[in-house]
Amino acid sequence: MRSSRITAFLCLLAVLLLTLSAVGSTANLPSQPALTELSTDPLLTDFHGSSEGELSNVVDEHSPGIKEDIPPKYVTRYHEWKEEFLSTEAGRNQWAYYQNSPNFMLTITMTRDNAEGATTGKYKWNDQGELVAATITLGSRLDEGYPNPIYFPVMNSLVPTESFSRIGGNTLAATKLAHEFGHVNRTGKVDSTMYQLQAQLIPQYNKIFLTNGRNANDPRLVELVQKLGGTPVEIWEDREYWGEANAMVYLRDRFSEDSLRCSLFSKIRHSVDLYAKNYEPRFLEIVKASPSKSKFCGWQ
Repeated sequence: MRSSRITAFLCLLAVLLLTLSAVGSTANLPSQPALTELSTDPLLTDFHGSSEGELSNVVDEHSPGIKEDIPPKYVTRYHEWKEEFLSTEAGRNQWAYYQNSPNFMLTITMTRDNAEGATTGKYKWNDQGELVAATITLGSRLDEGYPNPIYFPVMNSLVPTESFSRIGGNTLAATKLAHEFGHVNRTGKVDSTMYQLQAQLIPQYNKIFLTNGRNANDPRLVELVQKLGGTPVEIWEDREYWGEANAMVYLRDRFSEDSLRCSLFSKIRHSVDLYAKNYEPRFLEIVKASPSKSKFCGWQ
């Protein structure tokens, strides 16, 4: 529920009070922020860690395609997850798109930090505003753990229940990988200037909100919301649900058994109804495109 997100957001802001004290003026914003972290809701950092939205000024422009920078001790499990992702048409198409891109470098790496989660960042745009680089960082135990249903209704649908048997860990990991590909896909389509402006102004919004008695009607915050295109919570929601939409496309292609696919879609619908009703159309579009014999799997 929105109240759950607001409560979590307020907790995060209290933690950020000390760390945001050095944020400067909005005047003369640089066109390319250097290594700026986008402060996020703790419900997001549980999965994404603390580096979501990080921007970078450094990229090897001579190495387009996909660069897999995987520590040797993680190579076997990584290839199992990758193979599972590529077992679907959606996975193969997206992988081929970035692998064959002449002007874009996607780096995929792994870390033991944030072991059950993943994050996408280190975005880089060229002078024409085109996204030319991004990095997906996977946790070393990506095949374990289920993110919360508030921001992650698709990944959370894989939680086993009494009436729903456990799905393999490699499929869980591939679903998380699909979510991160969704972030790259979406970031490549958004206005680069706006994305970078949000990275600059959201910490300023947080600082003011913490020091004005948490008054969202403060004229300074109202002005920032107009520049940002929404509140920080709305911006995070939009980004995460695009990632989840891509994860749902992966699951749609992964399961050919109509009853299992519909069972997953029904669980997704339940979470979307509770927490993401305003974003239902992007999920419903995927349901309608599914080769399901059960009309819309309970979606209207």
